[in-house]
Amino acid sequence: MSVFAKDYARYYDLLYQGKQYGAEADYVSALIRRFSPEAVSVLELGCGTGRHAEHLGASGFDVHGVDQSPEMVERAQQRGMERSGGNGSIGFSVGDVTSYDSGRVYDSVISLFHVVSYQASNERLRGMFSSASRHLCAGGVFVFDAWYGPAVLTQLPSVRVRRLEDERVSITRIAEPKMDFSRNTVEVRYSIHCVDKESGSFSEFQESHVMRYLFEPEVEMLLAESGFDLVLTQEWMGGGPASDQTWSVCFAAVKRAIR
Repeated sequence: MSVFAKDYARYYDLLYQGKQYGAEADYVSALIRRFSPEAVSVLELGCGTGRHAEHLGASGFDVHGVDQSPEMVERAQQRGMERSGGNGSIGFSVGDVTSYDSGRVYDSVISLFHVVSYQASNERLRGMFSSASRHLCAGGVFVFDAWYGPAVLTQLPSVRVRRLEDERVSITRIAEPKMDFSRNTVEVRYSIHCVDKESGSFSEFQESHVMRYLFEPEVEMLLAESGFDLVLTQEWMGGGPASDQTWSVCFAAVKRAIR
């Protein structure tokens, strides 16, 4: 079962219409400026439909977004955000975040909305961190968020139902989680039920997303293997300490200079 395929990508922006992309971009921008004050260029691994890139570009960063879903990249491109020439340039391409190689180096790399947690195996985590390192200059910063193990194990995921609509369609999404404690993963099975308001037609589809929850010591170890020093672990957006109450945690790492 594919992830973020055509049907899911079609409704992605509606499903996350309440997400605070602007505030999140400001938060990430502040972290980039904190650890890499002169940063201008940003590589976003797992850009989705480009909402974060749009806001970062508006604030003056030159952003290139990469996503493995051609449908998501196409939607980002269709929204007309792509522009070149510096002063907030934005571009997108299709690629696997664990093996992508643009052939250039950026001042910063970001990966948001738990893209790191989608790398459920050690191999894929190492591949993604290696990709981030490969694209960073010495002293550049890598900012990402992930599901935090202590909070996932304390709170445990539960079945969730969301109902959303716009002028064209009404959607009900059911998320059913299944824990795999031996692999530190949660398989979230999504069932999406859609009603076309104009025709009254009904459709449904399913997706399965396997998410890896992470612990600070393993993050620090994996980053070190790729030449990073972990410099920040904190509650996503809130800025408080990571704890068993903070499901989403932000990490920042600086690439070490080659000696």
